[in-house]
Amino acid sequence: MAEHAEPRRRGGVPRAIEGEHTVRRATAAAAIGNVAEWYDFGLYSYLAGAVLTRVFFPDAGPWAAVYALGAFAAAFLVRPLGGLFFGPLGDRIGRTKVLSVTVLLMAVATVLLGLVPSHGAIGAAAPILVLVMRMLQGFSAGGEYTGALTMIAEYAPDRRRGFFGSWLEFGTLTGYTLGAGISAALIALLPDEDLLTWGWRLPFMLALPLGIVGIYLRLRLEDTPAFRQLMERSPALATMPLRRALQILWVRYRRALAVAGGLVVAWNITNYVLTNYIPVYLTTTLGEYGETGTEKATSTALQVVVMVAMLLVVTSLGRLSDRVGRRPVLLAGSLALVVGGLPAVWLLRQGLLGQLGGLALIGACLVCFAAVAPSTLPALFPTLVRYGGLALTFNVAVSLFAGTAPTVIAAATTATGNLDWPGYYLVAAGVIGVVSVVFLTESAGRPLPGAAPLSSSADLPPPALSDDGVPLEPPRDPPD
Repeated sequence: MAEHAEPRRRGGVPRAIEGEHTVRRATAAAAIGNVAEWYDFGLYSYLAGAVLTRVFFPDAGPWAAVYALGAFAAAFLVRPLGGLFFGPLGDRIGRTKVLSVTVLLMAVATVLLGLVPSHGAIGAAAPILVLVMRMLQGFSAGGEYTGALTMIAEYAPDRRRGFFGSWLEFGTLTGYTLGAGISAALIALLPDEDLLTWGWRLPFMLALPLGIVGIYLRLRLEDTPAFRQLMERSPALATMPLRRALQILWVRYRRALAVAGGLVVAWNITNYVLTNYIPVYLTTTLGEYGETGTEKATSTALQVVVMVAMLLVVTSLGRLSDRVGRRPVLLAGSLALVVGGLPAVWLLRQGLLGQLGGLALIGACLVCFAAVAPSTLPALFPTLVRYGGLALTFNVAVSLFAGTAPTVIAAATTATGNLDWPGYYLVAAGVIGVVSVVFLTESAGRPLPGAAPLSSSADLPPPALSDDGVPLEPPRDPPD
């Protein structure tokens, strides 16, 4: 059971106190589950250009990369359906139960994807089965990420929400890095024939044990303080119809929906350009147009270097946002995209050092969003509709604009021969980010809407003691 104290009052305002151990355990459960989720989801990205185009689209010629990325984008078509299903369900029955289901579904879909026979074995049925598995992954992802950031935000103390929220993206980056590292090792160590026949399947099989760990950690948690408070006040909300929840969101929180959608678009276009399109750009596209590309193993190694660098700074940026606010960090990332989006892509065509510099520039922009958005987005909605509002907004924005970006960029580059399309997308993402930050209300250090002010036991000052160590007064509330 979670260790939590009864709310105390200060100046007539109820204050919830959550045990520091419980806060850290909740953060670990969300972050480690996220490792499993995005390791599974990211594997396809890193193996698409090097392996999966040849396994499932061997006769597609120059359009093979477009078809492979199209299967990646198909997962995003069903993400809004996953958000529509899991989000409101999490607002009714709780965060932890729903999040256990999403991790299980992702693990099963990933293992099954690794078992799909090749095009040479079953013909056109192979890419169709890949498409089905990707859509199952997308349905799971529609409820996973927004549920995880809701859970961390609702457990984290108000004054340290940025720091704890950044650990969610630490988990995401770890999952991507793990997927990239294993993919790079397989590509470097296995002969081409072994890689194409059975080697590429091995990392997909690891999804099951990772998923089991995530489920175990999440089922051990009690639900969040904010959700418990809501159910204590209004238990009838557990049966609130979906139509009513959507009506509340549209009538009362349209501005929040728009701001959240803009931040998600800017953040995730940058994310999917870096993690999904750039590997194909470096290994396949540049070579087709007579530019200096790179080998598959080298491309993946460069990605790993950049992601490890992001891992080293993401939690520090989250902690910084607790001191200076969310808006300055988000604005810095957005402006960097506007100014540096095209130069970053130009660097990718300048040999190995240029490629590392271009990837590092995109990664620096991305980490500004990754560190701060997990604590910013939940503060836009009240507890009553937080999970559902985030799930719908996040997944619609990602599906329409961000998840499709690699496919659109690949198609536009193939159709026009213009290698600057990734840069155009990054600049547009930066502009959207700047506009969103202008309309964003600062939330650092403030309680979540619909919840009592929340502190952890680590924030409490120690009680005064007598000479023989006996407390002279009860512990005080932390200072505002």
